Amino acid sequence: MPVWYRVFAAGDVEPSPAAILQRLNALAAVSGDFGGDAAGWFRADFTAPGGAVLHLERFLSTEEGVRAELNSWAAHVESGGDDPAHVALMERIIQTKQLFTLERPDDAADADGLCVELCRSLARMTAGVYQIDGRGFFSPDGAPLLVD
Repeated sequence: MPVWYRVFAAGDVEPSPAAILQRLNALAAVSGDFGGDAAGWFRADFTAPGGAVLHLERFLSTEEGVRAELNSWAAHVESGGDDPAHVALMERIIQTKQLFTLERPDDAADADGLCVELCRSLARMTAGVYQIDGRGFFSPDGAPLLVD
C-alpha cells in the first residue's frame, strides 16, 4: 500500500520544476519528468536513488472535485476538537489554493526523507502546510501541527 503525502498551499504561485529539482538534488541524485499544459505543470514523476518512482500531482482548488476533497480534510481536522490550533489548521485547509499529492510506493521506505523534504520545500514555496498519512500535519519547518 503506498504512503501518501499532501501539501495544502495557501499561495497560488506555481513552484518551478527547476527549483524543485534543485532542492531534491541537494539531497540525492534525483531525476524528474514534469507534464503540464498552458495552465502549468500538473504532474511530476521523480526517480529516487534505488529506482523508486515518486508520483507528484498538482491540483488547483478551482478544479472539479478538489474543493470537496479539501472540505473533507477540513472536517477531519475539525473532528479533532475546537482547540484554537485545530481551528487555525482547518481554516488554512479551507483556504488552500493548490493541493499537491505525493505517492511513495510501500517498498520505497528509504525514500521517505526525500518525500518529507519535498513536502517541506513545497510548503515553504507556497505558504502551505503538509500532511503525511499516519503521522499528521506539519508546518514548513517540520513542526507538528496535528499528530495522527
